[in-house]
Amino acid sequence: MRTLLAGAAALALSALAASPAAAQATDSAIGTEIKQDMPSLMAIYRDLHANPELSFMEVRSAGILAAEARKLGFKVTEKVGGTGVVAVMENGPGPVVLVRADMDGLPVIEQTGLPGASKVRVTTKEGVETGVMHACGHDTHMTAWIGVARRMAANKGKWSGTLVMIGQPAEERGAGARMMLEDGLYTRFPKPQYALAFHDAAQFPAGQIGYTAGYALANVDSVDVLVKGVGGHGAYPQTTKDPIVLASRIVGALQTLVSREISPLDSAVVTVGSFHAGAKHNIISDEARLQLTVRSYTDEVRGHLLDGIARIAKGEAIAAGMPEDRMPVVSVQKDEYTPATYNTPEFTEEMAGFLKTQFGEARLTAMQPVMGGEDFGRFSREPNKDVKSLIIWVGGVPHAEYDAAKKEGRTLPSLHSPFWAPEADTVISTATEALTGMAMKLMPKG
Repeated sequence: MRTLLAGAAALALSALAASPAAAQATDSAIGTEIKQDMPSLMAIYRDLHANPELSFMEVRSAGILAAEARKLGFKVTEKVGGTGVVAVMENGPGPVVLVRADMDGLPVIEQTGLPGASKVRVTTKEGVETGVMHACGHDTHMTAWIGVARRMAANKGKWSGTLVMIGQPAEERGAGARMMLEDGLYTRFPKPQYALAFHDAAQFPAGQIGYTAGYALANVDSVDVLVKGVGGHGAYPQTTKDPIVLASRIVGALQTLVSREISPLDSAVVTVGSFHAGAKHNIISDEARLQLTVRSYTDEVRGHLLDGIARIAKGEAIAAGMPEDRMPVVSVQKDEYTPATYNTPEFTEEMAGFLKTQFGEARLTAMQPVMGGEDFGRFSREPNKDVKSLIIWVGGVPHAEYDAAKKEGRTLPSLHSPFWAPEADTVISTATEALTGMAMKLMPKG
């Protein structure tokens, strides 16, 4: 991995970093423009929040992003990787910078009780009727995306290069980034040297910015285990091979994967989130089904966990005397695998230093990595490791609520909670200013 920027861009970047006064002057002007734009942006946010769309269904949301970008002079392509949007603005020689926002909501019934709460209900492709909510804050991501597009278009005299802005579908299913890449994101459109994004945060106050150098979010695998047995009457268990007992042994043995096979210095999670078997008190079923979420950072640990799950399931079945044709079936849901998100360390520290000049030291916090997943990491993985990548956190908890919860020792609503209600205007304005500032810093006027 290279640690230095190349050519004139590197020199300009160093010069800007060495001149905080110049940076502050530019930021002040951009900040004023963002403040003036906030009423319009909040109207868009309220519309997006009230009309969320599930993964693979983001037609209306994509249309809003595409229409806004076209008005600003971007060259816009829709339906990239499904419902994805790619908006390109070429503005002279210089680096290519990608700015990404995800668009999908979640199958959650909103319970915030706030004006403008989502009342949308849909039937999923699995046939389940559900409410839909932007419980992960992707509505703030899309709105800030529009804010960045507006500021960059209005300030073309202050930067030189190519800006590629993408509205990404299906982040919650771990599929959207992969789908856009497979549909030619880096061949049909300019390939970036830098990729930027943000995510709203439910663990710290509104307007606070968090960053993590290196691994920031985890590999996420969904694993299904079909445990086969020989069913029969509950009064005559000797005539059966009970899959519930076998599945219980598998669940217990899986706990040793992290505790006894992975180094304590490496991070790993194996959680059995679902265990289904049987339909009646006195019937021993002929199968049990387990659903697991498996988390890690490195590819090596991920491989060990997945191999270990298959080995343990088969080993326990053999120990239970299960015949070869009744061995458990372990399936890894490859289409929804989310790779770990890795923030390029030197690049991350450089951008964090810049943001400190923009917002002040007190508003920047170095964060520990988390075991949540985010498919933004795909944009800088093999074969694209030459893309320097950074996703930052922007706090969304109102300060008064944060202080009260801390004082009272109570837990705040998390992302994906039906009660999550970020201080949207602060999240949007902060993220717009941060992403605009970083993009302009990376594409300085020659």
